[in-house]
Amino acid sequence: METRIALVGIMVEDAEAAERINQVLHQYSRYIIGRMGLPYREKGLSIISVVLDAPNEAISALSGKLGMIPGVSTKTLYAKK
Repeated sequence: METRIALVGIMVEDAEAAERINQVLHQYSRYIIGRMGLPYREKGLSIISVVLDAPNEAISALSGKLGMIPGVSTKTLYAKK
């Protein structure tokens, strides 16, 4: 199965969403190359970057599941190769 490299940017405006976010990320952990989280306390926001090497369907599913969590926004960027 062909895979792609993608960066999923996650903005978390509701800290209560953290457990659900971690559950979803755990479901796709076999595809995750790396993850970085930055709390921006002054704005009440957390920013998470997740880099994946995964099939298109898995990337879309992950981003979609995260985006359905209240207080969470996502955007996905794909490598050209």
